[in-house]
Amino acid sequence: MHSSLHDVLITPAEMAAIDLAAAQSGIDSFLLMRSAGLAVAAAVLRLFPQAQRYVVLCGPGNNGGDGYVAASALAECGANVAVFAFGDPAAALSGDADRARQLWDGAIDPLASLVPHLGDVVVDALFGAGLSRDLPEQVVQVIERINAKGVPVIAVDLPSGVDGRTGQIRGAAFAASHTITFMARKPGHLLLPGRSLSGALDVVDIGIPARIVQAQGGGWRLNTPALWSDQASRFDASTHKFRRGHLVVFSGGAQATGAARLSAAAGLAAGAGLVTVASPKSALDINAAQLTAVMLREIDDRQDLEHWLRDTRLGGFVLGPGFGVGDRACDFALQLCDRALVLDADGITSFQERRSELFERLAVAAGRVVMTPHEGEFARLFPEIARDEKLSKIEKAQAAARISHATIVYKGADTVIAGADGKVAVNANAPPSLATAGSGDVLAGIVGAHLAQGMPAFEAAAAGVWRHGAAGARAGPGLTAETLVTSIPPLG
Repeated sequence: MHSSLHDVLITPAEMAAIDLAAAQSGIDSFLLMRSAGLAVAAAVLRLFPQAQRYVVLCGPGNNGGDGYVAASALAECGANVAVFAFGDPAAALSGDADRARQLWDGAIDPLASLVPHLGDVVVDALFGAGLSRDLPEQVVQVIERINAKGVPVIAVDLPSGVDGRTGQIRGAAFAASHTITFMARKPGHLLLPGRSLSGALDVVDIGIPARIVQAQGGGWRLNTPALWSDQASRFDASTHKFRRGHLVVFSGGAQATGAARLSAAAGLAAGAGLVTVASPKSALDINAAQLTAVMLREIDDRQDLEHWLRDTRLGGFVLGPGFGVGDRACDFALQLCDRALVLDADGITSFQERRSELFERLAVAAGRVVMTPHEGEFARLFPEIARDEKLSKIEKAQAAARISHATIVYKGADTVIAGADGKVAVNANAPPSLATAGSGDVLAGIVGAHLAQGMPAFEAAAAGVWRHGAAGARAGPGLTAETLVTSIPPLG
């Protein structure tokens, strides 16, 4: 596979344009289909060499064509192959897919007649990533029959029933153990629930030049260190502590100081040179008793903050974890829009009724602002976008970044990072165990450390989400927020 395509994400519409551009450049489109089908057959034989029968399900489009090629290749290897087609293949297929069907010299049975047996391995070539409407009832019934039997399914391109643009289920979907896709990942492979239905993903290079793929792609990426490694190389642990940035985390009142201390500890572990917890007077004593490597500063009101902000060495701020919801949070945040700020948790919720004020301030502010909403907080800050069912999670994050003029980290098991300039990365390295109390406070601290070090907002956020996921994997299944902090990997 082209290394330059390793982290590229291609929408189904872009993939259709890529196929067209490849054909127009003189590449034989049937040879591409043949490469795809042969890659599927090879994967099937490698993964399930002991199958008693390979059941190939062929749909009415090019995905079905890949299936016929795979069926022919499996049969040539001496395997027991049965082909079932949806609809009337002779009438439905044209072009390359019809040619592939004609080269298959076995029987083609109607899909509805399929009775799955234990010992079967199903090759799902019904509908690819381009599916954008609900599946026909007959297909839904077959999917339910196969899922109920529990036989392995290998999906061609994407499990049938998963919308390749949004990852949503269109009526029903196969739960595949493996998926073979071509040239680049699609959003539906990474966005839930599509991600949990795709199983192990193989991305196969079928011979379309990388330049054609990149020319048609819209710039969406899988979140990997390649996105920020040139930023990370500027920071190393031997740099003077002020050069590595001074991070400030705001504490709530005496009843709610733990979240801020967790954020501060994460910021220190993630590489900030200095970390200060800014605490109201009421919580000074309890914070002082708990903090060792982290400094403490009394900041009670706007005047205190305004006075302190004259210190230009304060590199980044985290406002929200355990802070409390209300006007004080809004006042502080609005004062910090010209600086590098992570607005999280209570900081986001505080702006539910003052959204436009925040967005207007961010539109003219010169700061680097990252907001890290989970689904509930996202709906509070961006209710119209959250309600729009036509949009994928990626498109929702993009729209939110555009109207807020901030970098948005739309959290979840499939976190999306979207920059105000349209940049997008989808994260895929987070283990399920990350959904633990305090996990979001840790993330806010890591992103804050990156901002304090001078990283641009999008890269700071993307690197933070990735390191947070990697820390979760290192901490293991029984992780707590505290073990997460000690498991943060190096940035470089």
